[in-house]
Amino acid sequence: MIQAITERTGILVNSKGLEKLETANIFVAGCGGVGSFVIEALARSGVGKLTIIDMDIVDPSNINRQLIALHSTVGRPKVEVMNDRILDINPKCQVNALQTFINSENTYSLLTAEKYDYVIDAIDTLNAKVNLVKASHELGIKTISSMGAGGKTDPMQIKVADIYKTDVCALARAMRTRLKKQKVKKGIKTVFSTEKGIAPLPPKEPQPNQQGRSRATNGTLSYMPSLFGLTIAGIVIKEIVDDDFNI
Repeated sequence: MIQAITERTGILVNSKGLEKLETANIFVAGCGGVGSFVIEALARSGVGKLTIIDMDIVDPSNINRQLIALHSTVGRPKVEVMNDRILDINPKCQVNALQTFINSENTYSLLTAEKYDYVIDAIDTLNAKVNLVKASHELGIKTISSMGAGGKTDPMQIKVADIYKTDVCALARAMRTRLKKQKVKKGIKTVFSTEKGIAPLPPKEPQPNQQGRSRATNGTLSYMPSLFGLTIAGIVIKEIVDDDFNI
C-alpha cells in the first residue's frame, strides 16, 4: 500500500523526484488554516520528514477553515491532531510535532536542531513571523511565508512574489518594514493577496493558551486559507523535485 500512495505522484515527478521528496526535511510553523493544508499536501506527496510547530489547541471557531478542526478534535493540541493525520496518510513520514511558541529566544535553536531543506511560515502573528523568516534567511534555508488570508474572498487575487515586490497586503508591508530594519532585503518568497479585504472585528483579549497582545478577529472563508496553503505546498514541492524551477 505504501508504494501505491505515491504512484500517481510518481507519474508526474518520476522516480528521481519521488526520491527527493522522500529525503526532504521540511519545517512548518503553524498548523492552522494555511499550515494544515500545507502539511497535508506535503504528506500526501511523500515528503519524508516534517517538523510541525504550533502552540494552540483546536477551537470550534477553527472548523470553518482548518483541516484538523472537527467536532471530535476540539480541545486537542493542533500538532497532536496534525501528527495523527499525517501518519494516517503517510505512515513512512517521520514527524516531529512541537507544541510551543516561536520567539526570539528559541528560533535559531529550532532551525539548527536538524538540517532543513525548507522553512514554511504559516504563523499569524507578526513578531513570530519576522523572527522565523529572519533566522531562516540568515541560516541560508529556503523560506516561503504566508501573508494574511483573513478578510479576503477573491481567489483570483492570490499571488506569489518576493516580499519586497508585494502590494496592497498590510501584513506584507509590516513585515517588510521589520525585515528592512533587520537587514533582510530580499529572498523571501510570499503568498499574498492583492485584494483590499474586509476590516476585522475589534481586538479580543488573548486566551489562556495564546501569547502576545490582543488580536483583531478577521473574517475567514473556508477556501482562502486552503488556497494559500496549497499554493505554498505546490511551490515547495516543485522546488524540491525540479532543480530549474524558481520564482
